[in-house]
Amino acid sequence: MDDCLFCKIVAKKIPARIIYEDDDAVAFEDINPQAPTHTLIVPRHHIAGLKGLSREDGALVGRLAVVASVLAHKKGLESFRTVVNTGPGAGQTVFHLHLHLLGGRPMGWPPG
Repeated sequence: MDDCLFCKIVAKKIPARIIYEDDDAVAFEDINPQAPTHTLIVPRHHIAGLKGLSREDGALVGRLAVVASVLAHKKGLESFRTVVNTGPGAGQTVFHLHLHLLGGRPMGWPPG
């Protein structure tokens, strides 16, 4: 998608602090971190959000979770939170599916 910020990051048309890439996903540091560790993990191809998933995307969503686990381990996080915001009412501001990996501080409950 031509006007999608995360598609531009994946295509390396705009800079980001990319910390991981594979055939399916790209991970980069959030520019407005909400925790000492705040990494975004996105699929390479554009999906607007969880509501845009098809049955065929199940393995991809699992892959994003595996990448989060690998990165949490590499960052030495014993505890962490993963979040997927869906829609503007939930706080989604970039409409490209992304998983937030947050850690490095205590997380309260309920979130939000």
